[in-house]
Amino acid sequence: MRLFGTAGIRMRYPGEINAVLAYKIGLAVSKLGLSRRAYIVHDSRTTSPLITLSTAAGLMSGGVDVYLLGLAPTPLAGYAARKRRSLGVSVTASHNPPEYNGLKFYDTEGFEFTRDLERVVEEYVDKGIQPLGWDMVGGFTYETELVNDYMEELYELARPSRKTWTPRVVVDLANGVAGSITPLLLRRIGVIPLTINANPDGFFPVRVPEPRKDVLEPYLKFYAEVNPAVILAHDGDADRLSVLDVEEGFIRQDRIIAFFIDELAGGASGRIVVSVDTGRVIDEVAERHGLKVERYILGKTHERVKEDPGIVVAAEPWKLIYPRWGPWVDGILQAALIGKVVVEEGKRFTKILEERGIRNYPWDRRSFRIKPAEKLETIFQDLEAALRNLLGEPIAENRVDGVRYDYDDGSWILIRVSGTEPKIRVYMESLSRDKLSGMVDRVEREVRRAVEVNNAQIEEVTIG
Repeated sequence: MRLFGTAGIRMRYPGEINAVLAYKIGLAVSKLGLSRRAYIVHDSRTTSPLITLSTAAGLMSGGVDVYLLGLAPTPLAGYAARKRRSLGVSVTASHNPPEYNGLKFYDTEGFEFTRDLERVVEEYVDKGIQPLGWDMVGGFTYETELVNDYMEELYELARPSRKTWTPRVVVDLANGVAGSITPLLLRRIGVIPLTINANPDGFFPVRVPEPRKDVLEPYLKFYAEVNPAVILAHDGDADRLSVLDVEEGFIRQDRIIAFFIDELAGGASGRIVVSVDTGRVIDEVAERHGLKVERYILGKTHERVKEDPGIVVAAEPWKLIYPRWGPWVDGILQAALIGKVVVEEGKRFTKILEERGIRNYPWDRRSFRIKPAEKLETIFQDLEAALRNLLGEPIAENRVDGVRYDYDDGSWILIRVSGTEPKIRVYMESLSRDKLSGMVDRVEREVRRAVEVNNAQIEEVTIG
C-alpha cells in the first residue's frame, strides 16, 4: 500500500486516513526498532487529536514510550527527535486543505524518514504487525519542556549582533500552531510582531493554509495600514514560510532561498542542495560564495543532507534546512533569521534584497487539480512530450523529479505530478516578461488539451 508522498503521509479523512490506519502505521513504525521513545506534535486540524492518539496507541502497542507535546509546530518533532535521541512524529497535513490529515516521521538524528524507511513502514502495514503483550507495551506522558528549549536555542542562533530599530512585522499564522512561538521569538529578537489568524482553528476560516501568492496578496491593502518592514506567513504546521512586501507583493521563494544562502554561507565550503523547481538567482548567489548547486527531488533534500556532511544549506520553495541548526525543515527558523537581519540593518526586507543583488526574474507557478486522479500520469506523459520544444531544443534535461527543460536563453520549464495532491504542477522562469507570458499561454493551452483528450477534468487552477 502506497502511503508516503513527497513529504510524509497526507490523505483525506476518513476515506483514506482514519484511526485504524493511524494505529497500524504507529505499530509498523515501532517495528523499525529505531528507538523506544517517540515525541509527538500535532497541528490544529479537527482530526489531529484523533490521529495523534491512534498513532500513539500503535506505537505503544509496539513497546514505544510516547511523549505528547500536543499542539505544536512540525519543526518541534525534528528538534525533539534529535535532542532526545528518539523518534519524532508530527500529525499534520501541512498546507493541504482541512479535510486532509497525515503523518511525518523523524529518526533519532532529526532527519525525516528516508524513502527506504518509508518503504519498510509500508511493507509492515501491508503485512500486519502483531502488538506486544500486556507486560511490554509503552507508556504515555505529556511533555512541556521542549518547546521552551527550542525557543531558547533558536533565539541564541538568531540573536541580533546589533539593534538599529524596532520594526513592525506582520505575522500571518494561518490559524495553525505557531502562534505561541513565532511572535514571541520575533519580539525577543527586537521587532514588534503584529499577528493575524493567530488562533488555532482546523477549519482554516480566513484562508487556506497553503501560503501561496494568490492566497496572500489580497490582504496587502490591509497590511499597508501598519507599514510593516516585512510580512511573514506560515502554513498550518509552520514548516513553511512565505514573505511579502506591501509595495512589491509576494516575494518569490527563490529570492528568499538566495537570501538565506547569502546570510548563512559566508566563509563556508561545500555545496548547496535545492529542489528542481528553483531558478537562476540561487546559482548566482551560490557562485559568489564559491559554492556549487545541486538540484534534487522536491521534498527529499534532507536525504542529501544525510548523505553529505558538506552541504551548507538545503532548501526548496517555502522550506529551509540549515544543518548547523538541525536537519529538519523549519519555517520558524526562517522567520527568526529574517527578523534578525531586518533589526540589524534597519531597513525594509526588500531593500536588503536589493542591496545584496538578489534579483527578481520573471516566473510563474501553476497547479491544475485533475479529476480523476488516475489520469494524472497519462496527462503528465502527454505534457512531457508536448512542452519539450516550448522554446526550441532544450540544452539540458533533468528528470530527477518530473521533467525540467532548460533552454539556451536562460528560460526553463518544469512539469511534475504533485506528491501531496491530485495536481499537475508547472513551473516556469524567463529573463523576459514577454517571453514568460508566451510560455504561460502555451502551457495553459497544452494542459487543457491534454486533459480533454484524456477524458479528464480540471477542477481548480491555482497560481503562485
